[in-house]
Amino acid sequence: MGKEIERKFLINDSSYKELAESSIRIRQGYLNRDPDRTVRVRIIGDKACITIKGRNHGAVRDEWEFEIDPAKAVEMLPLCEGGIIDKTRYYVGASDGLCWEVDEFHGRLAPLVVAEIELPSPETEFTRPRFVGKEVTDNPAYFNSSLSAQA
Repeated sequence: MGKEIERKFLINDSSYKELAESSIRIRQGYLNRDPDRTVRVRIIGDKACITIKGRNHGAVRDEWEFEIDPAKAVEMLPLCEGGIIDKTRYYVGASDGLCWEVDEFHGRLAPLVVAEIELPSPETEFTRPRFVGKEVTDNPAYFNSSLSAQA
C-alpha cells in the first residue's frame, strides 16, 4: 500500500508561473467520489492513470496508482461522477529539494489556483515560497473530488 502525504494551500500571487520549471495540462474525473475510496481517472499529457485513494487523515492517505492506456482513459471520462476537471499544473522546485505542484483550474473552476507539496513524512519541514498563502489541507471543499462536482 502506498501513502500520500500532501499539504495544500491557496495562492497569494502568480509568481509561481515565473518560477515554474515546467507545466502540463491535466484532465481528470472521478468514477467514485466517496471520501473512503475515491477512484480517479487522469490524463496528463500523453499518459493516463487510474488512482485509488483512501480517506484523508490530516495530510496522509492511502494511495494506489496504475498507468493505463490513454485511449481507455478518454473512454472512461464520460462515466465519471460530476464534471471533468481541466487544469494546468506548474512544477516549481524548492530550495529544500521538494517540488511544489501548482494547479491553475480552467472552466467553471477558474480562477481557482491551489499549490500542493508532497512530503516524505508528516513531520517534514519545508519552506513556503512567497506565492503560498492560507493552508487548506483539511478543508474538503478543496479536494479535487469535491471540486469535480462544480466543474
